[in-house]
Amino acid sequence: MIGGLSVLAVIPARGGSKGVPGKNVRPVGGRPLIEWTIRAAQGSRYVDRTVLSSDDAGIIAVAQEAGCEVPFVRAAELATDEAGSVEVVVDAVERVGAHDLVVLLQPTSPLRRAEDVDAALQTLIATGAPSCVSVTEATDHPWLIFGEDAGRLIAYCAPPPGASLRRQDLPAAWVLNGAVYAVRTDALMADRALFHPGRSALHVMPADRSVDIDTLADLDRAEALLAEIRPVP
Repeated sequence: MIGGLSVLAVIPARGGSKGVPGKNVRPVGGRPLIEWTIRAAQGSRYVDRTVLSSDDAGIIAVAQEAGCEVPFVRAAELATDEAGSVEVVVDAVERVGAHDLVVLLQPTSPLRRAEDVDAALQTLIATGAPSCVSVTEATDHPWLIFGEDAGRLIAYCAPPPGASLRRQDLPAAWVLNGAVYAVRTDALMADRALFHPGRSALHVMPADRSVDIDTLADLDRAEALLAEIRPVP
């Protein structure tokens, strides 16, 4: 609990990954990929209950072996490419019973730590925001990114008139890294949203903890970084 509020962590991991087949249970850094996320949830000072939402027997077995609770099997209609994270988290909340706060922890972020989970929850409480999401610094600033219209460059996000475009003068720009979504349950259920633009608070994570596994190259990078971490027995 944090501030007298109960916390549910939901780890969504469906089978049938196409980009990296079987990625959620692939050995990475000496452990199945999903175990890194389970350990982060278990290490949190504030998470009261951690549950897996999965349709895949292999993933479920690995998660249970790591000590994660699996109180239900995800319905087939929520295990398609079209099913969104919000629907999966709402389903988990409705199945296991409401907690005051919900944390979505995707297994594709193996370098996220328990301290990141706790920091996001602390920021959520301190700010009174409906949600707090993890971010990392954008590699390309939006003021320097352009689209095209009729053969001409057009700015996606035009800077204010007279603003300096020297990199050292650019204001901070953040991108969601997918590692932590902490949300008040009432806001989740009312808005059907994990992220509230203009109202969400943020927890900044360094780039080397923000790897999101989507391709084999991502997996190789995570493997290299996790190889430096000795697994806890």
